[in-house]
Amino acid sequence: MKRSHCLTLLIAFLMNGAALAADAPTVIKMKLGHYAPVSHPGNQASKMFAEAVEKRTNGAIKISVFPDNQLGSPPEQLEQNIMGAIDMSLPTQGALDKYSKKFAVVMLPFIFRDADHAYKVLDGPFMQWAAPDLDKQGLIFLANWEWGFRNLTNNARPINTPDDVKGLKIRTPPEVQLQAAMEALGGTVTKISFPELFMALKQGVVDAEENPLSVIFYNKFYEAQKHLALTNHVYNSWVHVMSKKTWEKLSPEQQKIVKEESKAAGNWMRAQIQKDEANLVKQLKDKGMQVTTPKQADFKAKMKPAYDRIGEYAGKENVDAFVKMAEETK
Repeated sequence: MKRSHCLTLLIAFLMNGAALAADAPTVIKMKLGHYAPVSHPGNQASKMFAEAVEKRTNGAIKISVFPDNQLGSPPEQLEQNIMGAIDMSLPTQGALDKYSKKFAVVMLPFIFRDADHAYKVLDGPFMQWAAPDLDKQGLIFLANWEWGFRNLTNNARPINTPDDVKGLKIRTPPEVQLQAAMEALGGTVTKISFPELFMALKQGVVDAEENPLSVIFYNKFYEAQKHLALTNHVYNSWVHVMSKKTWEKLSPEQQKIVKEESKAAGNWMRAQIQKDEANLVKQLKDKGMQVTTPKQADFKAKMKPAYDRIGEYAGKENVDAFVKMAEETK
């Protein structure tokens, strides 16, 4: 075979390979960060979401899930998401209210009757009101997931009345709603980052902390706390958000799939955590925790100072608007 003919064949082969490569579908790779432990239902929901999106897009979208603060603390993850450094995150309203004060009012103490009431408010009138504020920050709202009603644990004494909270050193996240609620009950609030909380409880740096039951259980706080009070004082949820920069890379059909699968994963997480809660109380008792069920009305009666402080932070007009939403949502 002549050399010129060989060269022609080689060029044809390379051009054909380049054409095939050009025709190959582009794979969009994404990062989803959150702060729940690997064993938490939130991580299971995240993996279910990632797998479903990959399957429905025939592998065109691949999502890597990073649990347990692997991509930074909760505020850092949200900041990276806004900047477009990571593609998706699952902040609570307490993190989002640093960027829109409308999110601050979701965490008004004792505002929701139960989980179903919270879901109807948040999925309906609230997100219609608040979602445009996320858009201004470069975020796309996908769906509400779950976190849960928060309860109080401590090492000092059983909590049966508001007076039992007086004098306790309580760790809360850096969120005014939770700080105000605990201080309205007479607690002394201390700020400790979540990754350092377990050791702080173990070493007695603080007496108490407050979190949903799933967080208390899956982070093994029962190894560092003796008493659990089922106060259900504040509800908040994960809010699944995506970088607008990433969103705009997707086709309309891909955008539809991502939203649908986010909602499906969030609904699964809600159902799973609700189903788990009664069982988690039993398991926490089995682990040695002493559990009390205080009368919520007594605690709610102490919350006026907390509502006033939240109004100063979030704007009284936002508090009033949200209280009206909650009252009008059946």
